[in-house]
Amino acid sequence: MILVDLNQVLISNLMVQTRGKAEVKPNMEMVRSMVLNSLRGFNLKFRDEYGKMVLCSDAANPWRRKVFPNYKHGRRKGRTDSDTDWDNIFAIMAEIKKELVDNFPYAVMHVENAEADDIIATLIKQREEDKYLIVSGDKDFIQLHHYGDVYQFSPILKGYIGEQEDPIQFLHEQIIKGDRSDGVPNILSPDDIFLQEGARQKPINKKRLQEFKNIERNATIETNIKENYQRNKTLIDLSQIPADIEKSIINTYKNYKVKDRSLLLNFFIENKMKTLIEQVNDF
Repeated sequence: MILVDLNQVLISNLMVQTRGKAEVKPNMEMVRSMVLNSLRGFNLKFRDEYGKMVLCSDAANPWRRKVFPNYKHGRRKGRTDSDTDWDNIFAIMAEIKKELVDNFPYAVMHVENAEADDIIATLIKQREEDKYLIVSGDKDFIQLHHYGDVYQFSPILKGYIGEQEDPIQFLHEQIIKGDRSDGVPNILSPDDIFLQEGARQKPINKKRLQEFKNIERNATIETNIKENYQRNKTLIDLSQIPADIEKSIINTYKNYKVKDRSLLLNFFIENKMKTLIEQVNDF
């Protein structure tokens, strides 16, 4: 099974198209063509080895925000403060997702309160396929490699990643260090550290990492640090996805009706995508 982090594909192609400049307005036709070419390339490159492709999308209100209100606060604030027309970008993303749902022979997974990470992790944990390939540059997925026969391809690096990592050790250190991009502090820092103007996290060096090696069983470590470790474990460890979210993901996947391939040709003709008409068998 090929599991594609769809939001990452959409955003990366949008940023390439606008060259990261707020004044450049993304062109729907161009972005659509770029995204579809990306998906075509993944399918063509990997389908013989990994089988069917599943597109995994983020919901707007992830369950982690209910557990930890500061989750991804920096991203939301950054969009608010930015000159980029994010409403237009999200509208284009929503339209392309709808076109994929309506016309393409893939399961396009969108589950309320779930992120793509949750969908990918839950489907892998079902172990219903021989091999899994995660198409994403997000290192959060390295923890899933311990399930065996799970591989990861980074579209940006154009290569496999995480193969030299110990996924269990990687996850443990990730929980300790937190994830600034998601607004998750390290275990020495309070919940609101990233909301405090000019505040900096307490550093965690290699010596401290070693000190926290057996943190959950070490009685000498302060209670607040252990509580912060549990905070981060809940947010980062993909074995901690709530049971109701996992159930919803599984039910959505099992009941998903993939569209017939015959719809592809008409879609490409209607949108004047001559090159893709000639490459229709790659999808």
